[in-house]
Amino acid sequence: MSRAPLSLGPRERLIFALDVPGRSEAVEWIERLGDAVSFYKIGMELLASGEYFQVLDELARRGKRVFVDLKFFDIPATVAGTIARLSDWPVSYCTIHGWHPAMMEAAADANRNPGMHLLAVTVLTSMGRADLAQMGIDRAPVEVVVERALTARAAGIDGVIASGQEAAPIRHAAGPGFAIVCPGIRPGGPVGDDQQRTVGVAQAFAAGADAIVVGRPIRLARDPGAAAEAIQAEIAKSIPN
Repeated sequence: MSRAPLSLGPRERLIFALDVPGRSEAVEWIERLGDAVSFYKIGMELLASGEYFQVLDELARRGKRVFVDLKFFDIPATVAGTIARLSDWPVSYCTIHGWHPAMMEAAADANRNPGMHLLAVTVLTSMGRADLAQMGIDRAPVEVVVERALTARAAGIDGVIASGQEAAPIRHAAGPGFAIVCPGIRPGGPVGDDQQRTVGVAQAFAAGADAIVVGRPIRLARDPGAAAEAIQAEIAKSIPN
């Protein structure tokens, strides 16, 4: 299905990583952040609780956008079946791994929801060149990321999730209309966690990002709502009217 790029409102370009163990903690965060966050990413930790789709429904009920970050990777038929079922839910973004063209093509063909946009995972932001070398890929991350982004676009995938360090070369290679969502955002600079290829808010948008994913810089802040609003203000300065 051919779909138009996801239209994001000014305050929908900040995606909060709702990395929590269950529904009660998720609701606490949604209420704590209030209007400061309009887009939420829900991932694997929540899935293990058995309450994943309850949280998805709760987010949709409150008018929030939902990013399903489960990084599907399996044989084409299995991923296609999963995407077909998921396309019945109110999802805006969904991740699949960007390693297998036939799998990506099957996923794109199975997506019957014009509002759900598939993002290919290129190289995780926790990985560097040494990690790729251990996997038998002796190339710089940026080379691998751009190659996988172009492969994803050719397979009918709507965009990629990639480090802001590679956003500019992806945008140059893929052109407009191809979504770039950047995790590993560190507004105050690196903080010594497991993320290697990090950038700041303004840098990500200057490089061509459509949206950013922020987790720990908000979650660990003394005032998470104020931290989210500060990022929203920086986004507003970074994007031309």
